[in-house]
Amino acid sequence: MLPVWPVALAAARLCARRGAAPSCRCYTASSPAEGEGALRDSSARAGPVFQYVGRHSRPKDRVFVWGFSYTGALGIPSFLVPDSGRKRPKKYQLTPYRLETEEKISSAACGYGFTLLSSRTRDLTKVWGMGLNKDSQLGFQRTQHNSNSSYEYVLEPSPVALPLRRPQETRVLQVACGRAHSLVLTDNEGVFSLGNNAYGQCGRKVVQDEVYSGSHVVHRIQGFDSRVIQVACGQDHSLFLTEDGQVHACGWGADGQTGLGHHAVSPQPARVCGELEGVRVRQVTSYGDCSLAVSQDGELFGWGNSEYLQLSAVTEATQINAPQRLPLPGVGQVQQAACGGTQVAVLNEKGEVFIWGYGILGKGPDLSESKTPEMIPPTLFGRTQFNPEVTVAQIHCGLNHFAAITNRGELFVWGKNVRGCLGIGKRDDQYFPWRVTVPGHVVDVACGVDHMVALVKSLS
Repeated sequence: MLPVWPVALAAARLCARRGAAPSCRCYTASSPAEGEGALRDSSARAGPVFQYVGRHSRPKDRVFVWGFSYTGALGIPSFLVPDSGRKRPKKYQLTPYRLETEEKISSAACGYGFTLLSSRTRDLTKVWGMGLNKDSQLGFQRTQHNSNSSYEYVLEPSPVALPLRRPQETRVLQVACGRAHSLVLTDNEGVFSLGNNAYGQCGRKVVQDEVYSGSHVVHRIQGFDSRVIQVACGQDHSLFLTEDGQVHACGWGADGQTGLGHHAVSPQPARVCGELEGVRVRQVTSYGDCSLAVSQDGELFGWGNSEYLQLSAVTEATQINAPQRLPLPGVGQVQQAACGGTQVAVLNEKGEVFIWGYGILGKGPDLSESKTPEMIPPTLFGRTQFNPEVTVAQIHCGLNHFAAITNRGELFVWGKNVRGCLGIGKRDDQYFPWRVTVPGHVVDVACGVDHMVALVKSLS
C-alpha cells in the first residue's frame, strides 16, 4: 500500500491532466519537501482520486421517516407488504429511512398513525397523505385493510384532493394533524379541514351519526377577521393564528383546551380572549389537551389541561378554560414553545431549552416531574468551548417526546421511545437529548405518537 503523500500527489497530477475544476479538491502532501520530491519522482504510481462535493453543488431536498410502520404512516409499502427480499412485514424502523419522493416537500405533520406532506409548488397536487385513514383524515382514498387488525390505511404517499378555486395559483403553506383530523393552510384560499368532526374540530357543524369512513368532505373553514398564517391541532381541537396576531379555536373543550371560557364543544372557530386580549401572538402550539401561545414580546400564555403541571405557574387546578400569562422567572424571552401530552418545552432568545411538566423531561431519570422550568444544559445539544456558537434553533414535540434542531442542522431527541419513534437505533427510552444520525442538514421535523418525519437538505 502506498504512503499517503505519493497517492495524494499522483491524484493531484491526474486532476491537473484532466483539467479538474477548482471545486475538485484532492489530498495534499504532508509537507512541501515531500511534495517536491514526489513530483520529481517519475516512477510514482498513480493513486485514487479523492473528489469532494463542489462548493457550487446544490443540496437536495430529502424526506426521512422512522418509527412504527404497521399503520402505514411511514409511506413505505414494502414494510407492510414484503417483497421477495423480505419474508415478514417490518414493524419498526428504528433509524431514519429515506422516503423516495420527487416532490420538494416543505411541510410535514404527524397525526395519530398517519402523516401529511405538502409542497409549496404550483403543481396541481400539493398535499400527500399516508397511514391510517379510517376517518378520511387523508381525504377520500382507496385504502387497504390489515387482515390481522381493523387498520384501514394508505400504504404510500397519495395525493389529497383539495377543492381549490385557483389550483395553479394557490400554494399550500402548512399542514397539521390531530388524533383523526387534519388541517391544510393555503396562502390565499384559507384553511381546509378533513377527517373526524365529532367535536367540531374541523370547524363545521357537528352532524349526528356522521360516517367519516370513505368521506369526500373537505371543508373550507370560514369566520376569520384576517388571513390565517399558522394552524395547530390538538388531540380533538384546532387552533388558528391570524396575521393580526389573534388566536381562534374550535373543537373539543372539556379540558378548556379551546380557551373560549367554557368546556363545551365549539363547531365554529371563535376568537380566544382571556389574558390574550390585546396581545399580538406569534405562535400557537398543542398536541394533546393543553394549548400554548407565544406573544411577539416573548411571553407565554397557556390554557387547557394542567393535570400534569403544565400550567402550574398560574393554577393548582387540573384545567383552565381561558388563556393566562405564565410567569417564567429566569427563562428570558420565549421564542418558541412545544406542548405534548404531559410536558412543555420553551426556547428562549439565547437558544436555550427549558422544560417542565411530567414524564421524561430530558435531564435524566431522576427528573420526572417539575412545576417550574428546568434548563437542559446546552452542552447536551453540542455546545462546547470549541463550539460555543451552537444553539437550539427549533423545538418540537409529539405526545411523549421532544425534538430539537440546532443552528447547525443537527437533530436531537429525548422522551418515551414509543415503538421506536426516536430514531436512535433502539427501543429504549431516552432520558437526555441524543443526536439522531440523519445524512444532511435537518430543516424541519414533525413528531407524532409513534413516528417522526424529518425534512433534510442533503448533498447525497
